Amino acid sequence: MSTSSSRDSLVLGRVIGDVVDHFSPTVALQVSYNGRRIMNGADFRPSAVAARPRVEVGGTDLRQCYTLIMVDPDAPNPSNPTMREYLHWLVTDIPGTTDAGYGREVVCYESPRPAAGIHRVVFVLFRQMARGSVDVAPLLRHNFCTRNFAVAHGLGAPVDAAFFTCQREGGTGGRRLVIRPPRTTTPPAPRPS
Repeated sequence: MSTSSSRDSLVLGRVIGDVVDHFSPTVALQVSYNGRRIMNGADFRPSAVAARPRVEVGGTDLRQCYTLIMVDPDAPNPSNPTMREYLHWLVTDIPGTTDAGYGREVVCYESPRPAAGIHRVVFVLFRQMARGSVDVAPLLRHNFCTRNFAVAHGLGAPVDAAFFTCQREGGTGGRRLVIRPPRTTTPPAPRPS
């Protein structure tokens, strides 16, 4: 996916706006569950995301460290997100050109289990100033704020982001565009007698 289309899907999915401000992606972020790479806006069931994903960080320098944040901005449900953002995972000190397994897990992975509606699950990657510069775990998972966390730890703008959608196992419906044919305003033709 091109940088432009990736950014467009983040705008259309309201990740830009609800979770982060506009940014220019500069480092590749690839997230996959059981070998299935997430594409922005793709749907995953809770059973498919139960185990921690593989998160690959691009870049060119092994000495450059990154912070990965995974949040749900639609908790507890999209129509009333009173727990926005719910923090599912926080990993710091991820060396560039490696994956999150080489980083320091500050908040352990908690798989998304939405009870109602279709939730966006967002991964945001930040470049750190130095190794060890982000080492404080938030007190609570709910009402986490990616923007405030980034400011408090001098992370600056994100270097990349990705998201998927998730709903309960048996869930259907939600944010779907339904196109119906236009209503006719002319009365039906009279029936022959």
